[in-house]
Amino acid sequence: MEVTTDTHENPEAHQYTVSIDDVTNELIACTCPHHVHRNAFCKHMAAVENVTDDGTLNAFPSGGDDDAEPEDCDCDGLGGFPCWPCVRTGRKELPN
Repeated sequence: MEVTTDTHENPEAHQYTVSIDDVTNELIACTCPHHVHRNAFCKHMAAVENVTDDGTLNAFPSGGDDDAEPEDCDCDGLGGFPCWPCVRTGRKELPN
């Protein structure tokens, strides 16, 4: 699945491919530098994970209090890097 990072000045230069396992439907890879160099779950994989059945994308759904800390937040132990619950809820974004 192709994902474009529209927040960049030149979005076409920030288009990545997220691979999905055909059997398990698990996200397995992304061509972005964050995943390639760190083998880490990236914001592009998070976006694909949140594609709706009709094909629209709601990568960081809004609703409720965006500043509210999720119950399972673990940002304090990550040295300034956001935890997955905060990224998933749209409270914080992954760094580029």
